[in-house]
Amino acid sequence: MWYNNILETVGDTPLIKLNKITKHLPCTVLAKVEAFNPGNSIKDRIAINLIDDAEKRGVLKPGGTIVEGTSGNTGMGLALVGITRGYKCVFTTNDKQSKEKIDILKAVGAEVIVCPTDVPADDPRSYYSVAARIAEETPNSFYVNQYYNLANQEAHYMGTGPELWKQTEGKIT
Repeated sequence: MWYNNILETVGDTPLIKLNKITKHLPCTVLAKVEAFNPGNSIKDRIAINLIDDAEKRGVLKPGGTIVEGTSGNTGMGLALVGITRGYKCVFTTNDKQSKEKIDILKAVGAEVIVCPTDVPADDPRSYYSVAARIAEETPNSFYVNQYYNLANQEAHYMGTGPELWKQTEGKIT
C-alpha cells in the first residue's frame, strides 16, 4: 500500500494494552500511541483540521502563509500540511524550546522566530504577540491561533473520538 502524501498517514494510530503498570486494576487500560503519526504527535490531527477549516472559510488561499506560535508539536503538524499544500510557514516559539525542535521545524521549511520566555503573554515580545503581529503584517496569511480556534477541538470530535470508538468496538468508557 502507498499513500499520495504524508498527510494521508495521519491517524489510525494503534491502541496498545498496558499490562505491567495496570496489573492491579480490574479493567483493561489502553494507550493510544499518537507518536506513530508522521510528526510524532497528536497535533498532526489538529493541524490538518485547522488548515482544512481555514481553506473552507477562505481565510487561507493558495500560496499563503501559515503563522502560529508553537512549542513545536503543532508547528510540526502545520509544517507538514504547509509543505504538502504549498504554503509558507512562519512560526514563533519561546527561548526555552530545544535547539532540536527548532532545527526540525527549519528542516521542513518553516521560518522560526525565537522570542523571550520571561515576558507576559500579552507583551509585544511574547511568541503569541509576535505571531499575531506577523500575521497582521503579512498579506495572504492565516494566524492559526490554535488555543482559540474551534477547529482544534473539532479534529478530535470528528476524527480521534470516532477512531477510538471503532477501535474499541464501542466499549470505551
